[in-house]
Amino acid sequence: MRMLAEFFPEFAEQLDQMDELYGDKRTIDEKTYQFICFALSIEARSKPCVLKHFKGALEAGATVKELAYILALVMREAAGADDCWTHDVLGDWKEILAGNVDCGCAR
Repeated sequence: MRMLAEFFPEFAEQLDQMDELYGDKRTIDEKTYQFICFALSIEARSKPCVLKHFKGALEAGATVKELAYILALVMREAAGADDCWTHDVLGDWKEILAGNVDCGCAR
């Protein structure tokens, strides 16, 4: 974001305006909002956002136990998605072994 603020400040300002709009038009409570943002931050692997929304959720009345549950839920859902995706990719594994599938990679 620092790079955007320096070289494309108009875009950074628009993001700030979007944040304000979300706050003004929010139809869910603060704790739920923080839970969603916490989960998305974990999945996006954004350390600053994980810390921000962990703290924000606590300030909104969440417990550490609730946040641990969300962490476990995100990890489980990610593992399930990884499992499904990998099985789709490797569905023709016998063809891969037979040399009939080209990965498209340059060697």
